[in-house]
Amino acid sequence: MLSGFSQIFTDNLNYANDALLTDNGWTALTNGAGTNPITVGASNGLSFEGYTGTTGITGAAAGNAALLDATGEDVRKDFTAVPSGTIFLSFLASVTSPSDIANGGYFIHLGKSTASDFVGRVYMRPSTTPEKVNFGISNNNTVVYGTTDFDLNTTYFFMVKYEVSTAGTVSLWVIPSGLPQTEAEAGTPEATSTGAGQVGISSVHLRQFAATQNVTVDAIYADLSWFGGTPPPVCPVTLATPNRQCDSVTAGVDTYTTTIPFTGGGTATYTLNATAGTISGDNPSTTEAGNIIISGVQEGTNFVFTLTGGDCSLTQNITSQTCTPPPTEVTLPYVNQFEYSEGATLGSQTNWTNYSGNTDEILVGNGSLQYTNLPFVGNSILFGGGGIDTYLSLPSVNSGTLYYSFLINVSNVAAVTNANGGYFAGFASSNTEFGGTLWAKKVDDTTFNFGTEVRTAAAANTSWTADAYSIGQTYLVVVGYTFGDATSDDTVNLWINPTVGAAQPTPTITDTHTGTDLTAITRFFFRQDTTEETPDLQIDLLRVATTWEGVTDTSLSIKNNSISGLKVYPNPVTNGILNIETAANTERNVQIFDIVGKQVVNLTTATNNINVSALRSGVYVAKITEEGKTATVKFVVK
Repeated sequence: MLSGFSQIFTDNLNYANDALLTDNGWTALTNGAGTNPITVGASNGLSFEGYTGTTGITGAAAGNAALLDATGEDVRKDFTAVPSGTIFLSFLASVTSPSDIANGGYFIHLGKSTASDFVGRVYMRPSTTPEKVNFGISNNNTVVYGTTDFDLNTTYFFMVKYEVSTAGTVSLWVIPSGLPQTEAEAGTPEATSTGAGQVGISSVHLRQFAATQNVTVDAIYADLSWFGGTPPPVCPVTLATPNRQCDSVTAGVDTYTTTIPFTGGGTATYTLNATAGTISGDNPSTTEAGNIIISGVQEGTNFVFTLTGGDCSLTQNITSQTCTPPPTEVTLPYVNQFEYSEGATLGSQTNWTNYSGNTDEILVGNGSLQYTNLPFVGNSILFGGGGIDTYLSLPSVNSGTLYYSFLINVSNVAAVTNANGGYFAGFASSNTEFGGTLWAKKVDDTTFNFGTEVRTAAAANTSWTADAYSIGQTYLVVVGYTFGDATSDDTVNLWINPTVGAAQPTPTITDTHTGTDLTAITRFFFRQDTTEETPDLQIDLLRVATTWEGVTDTSLSIKNNSISGLKVYPNPVTNGILNIETAANTERNVQIFDIVGKQVVNLTTATNNINVSALRSGVYVAKITEEGKTATVKFVVK
């Protein structure tokens, strides 16, 4: 038997968020392997004064902890076999649910790595007192429970004393506060059981015995005496909060560098390890204070850093830095027929950004909406109820009128019970400053009103259509936001089913009311508020432009033309050649953009024929500049 500091096992479970224990030195038992595997949580570590922390028994701060919240996979982690003597197993646990089994079950125990001979089984069961839990101990299925009612969702310190013999007396202490440094200080155990013991103990086990159990376990420590007879020495090294910095910020996958400041080095030889990246910087084995650097870690990769040696066993869980560039402004006029893959999220597409909400993203659906005299290609988007909001970054507009239009099919309004309805699209200047919003309000289970508001100050200010519209029908909606000269005189107009390809008609409704206007428009957004406010929607053919023609033209070939004699043909392009003719027919610059604003062609030429055979089928915008004059033309490639 070892004397003095005789630690035989320690695991602070500070693995990366949501990591599997079986990926971190634990072994799944045959029974239940792979079913509901045990993971650690995210910053769910437990703490107990004097036990955790760099100055405590375990020598490590609280990080993550194991979640035993299902029935399924059980795991073990081995240590050098102990043939005789006494093993003291300590850990922290917080019980959310002890299960609905009257006599409970055991969730942690000692054992052998090559057999199912389990001893030192710690049990839990629901108390007869509501919202309380009892704990017990046994070497077999005959458990001895203590009489104390312990609180749920409370961290307790547990100590199991197991005599390594066939007699196998085992005792359990459950301490609510004040860490006992000796067995005598701990007092009478909560429960003691004898018999059915084993020798050659060589592993710690975690067990999931019921679907209704929910217990968090942390800071597992085993010794051959109560904390080795004396508390372990204090680790002199302190790791400060890590700093993460992107090496570059691009639309692709970038790398990031983590810097961990330290003090207290130069006191022992330390081993540094990171589960990703390359370690460099100052060496705490030889330097009193400095910076440890981990570089070359891919964006999206979390990793675990450890420092061990001497009296230290320190861990830091590093969460990936996000190295995503700010969204790129699109080019106006803008057209999007949602030619993305079915099931993709809108927020992951170029120029689109998620900005509010945590779950339920706007998705790309299969197929497009059809409307007389409008082309239909690509897919559409689907959303409704509560969820994540997404915006499109626009070039700043602060004068004149900015329009948006799209096709919309409202499939279900039954759950929209809010008397004021809710807005689901509009313009914005920030995450909180909205204008030109489009609303829907339930009339009955099969009809609804459209509404609009110049600024989203209160639902009572929304202007509503007199007519009710039917679910399951496709409508063309156009919204125009017009800037005034003062700070409270902007107006918004809404058109429902205007004649495409015709001049701007009288709006269906107009909204204007006092309040602070938007100083500029820099975004278009889609919004999912709540089930009570947002109906189920399908939307297609989104267009944003500064002219009426830009959002209602029949062929999508909207021209802002100052070049004399400009002809662009054929449209659609079917043979891979786009012809551009002008009155001057001099050298010109041609830039072509796809529907999400990405430049796909940029050339300067004096010829009339532009080879676009490399472009995929879809809608494009050609920006043509000749002799200082510019035109933009939309065309289709088939």
